[in-house]
Amino acid sequence: MEAKMRYWNLEELNKSSFDKLGPIPRSITKIFNKFKQELDPNAEIESVEEFRISRYLTVASTKYLLVLIVVPILIGQLSKSLIVGPCVDYCWNHYKPNIFLNSSQEERAFAELEQFEEKIHFEILIGDKNDVDYKIINQQIKIKAIELAQQYSNESANAIKNILSETCSIISFVFLIVIGKKQISILKSFINEIIYGLSDTAKAFLIILFTDIFVGFHSPHGWEVIIESILRHFGLPESRDFIFLFISTFPVILDTIFKYWIFRYLNRVSPSAVATYRNMNE
Repeated sequence: MEAKMRYWNLEELNKSSFDKLGPIPRSITKIFNKFKQELDPNAEIESVEEFRISRYLTVASTKYLLVLIVVPILIGQLSKSLIVGPCVDYCWNHYKPNIFLNSSQEERAFAELEQFEEKIHFEILIGDKNDVDYKIINQQIKIKAIELAQQYSNESANAIKNILSETCSIISFVFLIVIGKKQISILKSFINEIIYGLSDTAKAFLIILFTDIFVGFHSPHGWEVIIESILRHFGLPESRDFIFLFISTFPVILDTIFKYWIFRYLNRVSPSAVATYRNMNE
């Protein structure tokens, strides 16, 4: 019981590790605290309690993290299959709206149809089609146009389904966050213990890996693919101006936030990790 009471105070302990930092580096204070703990006659009992707290913290955080991931995904998929999907299909087939939701879909459809026509004309020019019957060719082009119309009609309907189902997933995720304040504090303490419990080399490696993948200014094409996929997933227009503007601003904002975190927290908690990061990054 006493261990659990100490466990529920992890939020205060977590805050104190950031807000009440003294001028002495945390690594030095840890050494003195460890030496003091070894001289304590009740050190063995406290070690067992700390182990129980750590195990309980790990189990509870893992369960809640799985709930945060699995539950919104299941709600989104179930709502899409059982509620959103049938409703959208009924309205789409009953009212028969436009095939394309935006101009980007229209441009892609026209480009595919034009490529199909050019392929047929190319085969005629190189002699692969000896008996040329333009009625048959026009019929093939018409069939291809109908296939494209059906394909992009399904894509438009799926985009609407994705918007509605993802909205249900976000609502369920926010609901889990709101009702799980204690679990959030536990998960936060667990993540902080993992991050600040790593060695200086591991911290520096993860910082460099994260910045090179998500903040690196040398990889704009990765951001471009991600944004295009997201816009296409929700049926939004794939505006090149918006994509380039996003790429030119969002990584800069991420980089600023990350540098502030290093300066505000990591530099005070673990200055040796910051020094290792700078040496590895040079």
